[in-house]
Amino acid sequence: MVRLLGSAIIAIFAVGSASAFAPASQHAVRSTTGLQMTASEAKDPVKVGVIGCGRIGIVHLGAINKAPGVVPIVVSNPTVSKAEDAAKKFGVPKFTSDAMEVITDPEVDAVWICSPSQFHADQIKACAANGKHVFCEKPIATDLAETVEAINACNEAGVKLMIGLQRRFDPNFLRVRRAIVEKEVGDTIIIKTCSRDPSPPPYEYVKGGGGIFNDMAVHDLDMTRFLAGDDPIEILAVGSCHIDKSIEDLPGSEAFDTASCIVRYPNGVSAMVDVCRQSSYGYDQRAEVLGTSGMIATDNVYPNTAKIYKNDYTGNADMPFDFFLSRYFEAYVTETEAFCESLVNDSPVPCTGIDGLVALVMSLAADKSAAENRWVKFSEIIGEVYCSSPTECSLIANDDMFPEGFKPVGDFKNLDKIVVPDVDKKKEESFGDKFKKIFG
Repeated sequence: MVRLLGSAIIAIFAVGSASAFAPASQHAVRSTTGLQMTASEAKDPVKVGVIGCGRIGIVHLGAINKAPGVVPIVVSNPTVSKAEDAAKKFGVPKFTSDAMEVITDPEVDAVWICSPSQFHADQIKACAANGKHVFCEKPIATDLAETVEAINACNEAGVKLMIGLQRRFDPNFLRVRRAIVEKEVGDTIIIKTCSRDPSPPPYEYVKGGGGIFNDMAVHDLDMTRFLAGDDPIEILAVGSCHIDKSIEDLPGSEAFDTASCIVRYPNGVSAMVDVCRQSSYGYDQRAEVLGTSGMIATDNVYPNTAKIYKNDYTGNADMPFDFFLSRYFEAYVTETEAFCESLVNDSPVPCTGIDGLVALVMSLAADKSAAENRWVKFSEIIGEVYCSSPTECSLIANDDMFPEGFKPVGDFKNLDKIVVPDVDKKKEESFGDKFKKIFG
């Protein structure tokens, strides 16, 4: 049951009969948040709902609440008191314990899915069925076939789908990407990233989490693709356990707390990724790109710039941020604003369902490589998906025989064989032509 927040009074001002979605070219004044809004003609606000009022949901809700042209009208959480607290904090008029009441609310234009991963795919499909645009925290699903189904559900319904890959919005990594695009360091030769957490997660988190490549390295694998500006070819991955010996009895890569990957990209470019679940010196998140005429690298992010100078120590006064929400808070806010801008201006989303799909394929290939101790081509993973219709897909690896007429998808450039064009690609140009231009 949806409940109204008694003390909430929402004032919505609209001029004329303008649509909530306006072309970006009509927006002339830039707000302090970076979102472009029309000065002379106010638009009906885009009304949104948020599913999940945990840590991530609250971060997104705070950003939504500040974004021009967008207004949150309902939030949900299984523990309804959390939804009520969030509604009170951000002045949201309605709250509920039932996610479907957010999705089916006739006033809601778009839904932010910040629920646990196992609910994402079904909630995305439900949003599509109800004509709601979707922002979803990664992953879309942990199953590859279900990921394709969820993407296709949105694309067939003509609703936007943006996936939360927040590191792409981090100003440090964005500066590295700009240096690559503008050839400040010449042509790319080698890309390196590292992710090392301050301390290992509890056993219960690791168990059933899909392994270190799926729940940790996937961010770095996606970042190498973002920086390379191209689709990867193959991967070699290894893993081991050094920190928490209690996880060694878990299956596959869940038994690893340390892992390394080498990813091959076109034109001889290679990327190297290392991840570890413990770093004694704080949250370690860095990237480096070597080019033909220089190198660019990021440092860790600290709470302040203060340094201490003593006879036995010279360096930062404090450790780097020790929690991902502290380290990437600005990035989470920026990605939320980016989707709000896409909704208000009816412009393409910056992180598509395809981006989420490729990130999952990369993590699954890394897992397969570590298990089989060999290079794995990403086409091997993609080729396992068979779709009898856009929203009815399965993995042929789980079938006794190949479906009649089955033809494997060759590589990322041929994903349009299983993924239908999204709403923005339908408007702009053919899916195949547009996909080849990603990051081009």
